[in-house]
Amino acid sequence: MEAPTFMKIVSFIFGLILGSFLNVCIHRIPRGESIVHPASSCPRCGAKIRFYDNVPLLSYVLLLGRCRSCRSPISPRYPIVEALTGLLSLALFSKFGPDPRYLFSLLFCASLLVISFIDLDHKIIPDYISFPGILLGLVGSALGIFHVSWLESLLGILCGGGFLFLTAIVFQWLTGKQGMGGGDVKLIAMIGAWMGWKSLPFIILISSITGILIGGTGLLVAGKGYRAKIPFGPFLSLGALVYFFFGSEILRWYVGILN
Repeated sequence: MEAPTFMKIVSFIFGLILGSFLNVCIHRIPRGESIVHPASSCPRCGAKIRFYDNVPLLSYVLLLGRCRSCRSPISPRYPIVEALTGLLSLALFSKFGPDPRYLFSLLFCASLLVISFIDLDHKIIPDYISFPGILLGLVGSALGIFHVSWLESLLGILCGGGFLFLTAIVFQWLTGKQGMGGGDVKLIAMIGAWMGWKSLPFIILISSITGILIGGTGLLVAGKGYRAKIPFGPFLSLGALVYFFFGSEILRWYVGILN
């Protein structure tokens, strides 16, 4: 049954609010700071952000993207994360409606967003997110919340993490350089826990293609060359989201080609 329009609007607003919290996580987790306290403040001047200046999307527009106190520019990452979380929440609610799958899936997608932006900024994927994500994915599958069984989830953890770990070992052995960090291994294990082992070949393929096209193009434009390190977490997350929303269509298309 299609969710009522009012509830869809509520889900979008809820996603915006969640996105505001995700921005706190993205800023503080890499610094080892608490995500609960103190209250949000300007990273430049330290002025406490008033509640009416902390309304998702709207405050950024009204303040013209600047701090009210010191007029320093606010990173566009803040409205981008809020908007993306709002749209993901809307898409998931439209897909599942008022169902536990909506909340669990939103938690999964929110984790991917946080991981992606932290990896972009700091080139790290915190265990603080990936390890609990692996456990929650396995628990959700065991409870029957997802379409994958607990065995598929467990195999997703072992196959995903194990495959990338072996790939990293072989790459380092052949080139003498570290190609893929341990954070990427834990991330794909988390994705496998939530989506099962069968999704992993397509997710890795999508991630590799987008990494080459987007990441490689970005390096050339920036003049850094192909030797520069590209954070792979955002592309793994993008591949997971593409498969999450369009996996069945991708599989039908692939089977159609084979036939």
